[in-house]
Amino acid sequence: MSRRIIATDYMSLDGVIQDPVGMEGSGLGDWTGPFSRGPDGDKFKHDELAEADALLFGRLTYDGFAAVWPTLEGEFAERMNSLPKYVASRSLKSAAWNNTTIIGRDLVGEVKALKAESGRDMLIYGSASIVHGLMPHQLIDEYRLMIYPIVLGRGKCLFPSGTQSVMTLAECRTFNDGIVLLRYVV
Repeated sequence: MSRRIIATDYMSLDGVIQDPVGMEGSGLGDWTGPFSRGPDGDKFKHDELAEADALLFGRLTYDGFAAVWPTLEGEFAERMNSLPKYVASRSLKSAAWNNTTIIGRDLVGEVKALKAESGRDMLIYGSASIVHGLMPHQLIDEYRLMIYPIVLGRGKCLFPSGTQSVMTLAECRTFNDGIVLLRYVV
């Protein structure tokens, strides 16, 4: 059975997914920081990672994750660090974070090949550029959106202007601080 590709994102009420923890220098700040998703939200994120067997990143998100996760300890960090990671970049020549493979110029072709392999879920954390590149080719099977009760007024959105897709709601759940999980399958 081929693997599913899942885009999992923190999103503001106005659709922004850019720089939720303030590591990208966007000027948006740590917009998820004032909120707590609570034990149920934490469990959801832990279970999501446990069910995956690979991660796919755009360059900016990869750089942010690679700077932090190798320095952390605990079960979640160990899982994050041990999984195979794929980073899409035309300029990156080497990747220091263990188990990382660089995807070069043919994002769609290489992701189609990864998707065709047997395996468990492949997660895309953030990485608007990757989602924007894969969505028109129907390569993303599910969108997991943790909607935070904040309006940012600017920033990269998950779905760029002109994007069209029909999805089915698979789950709607409320976590602490008014955070809502929406799971859509394509």
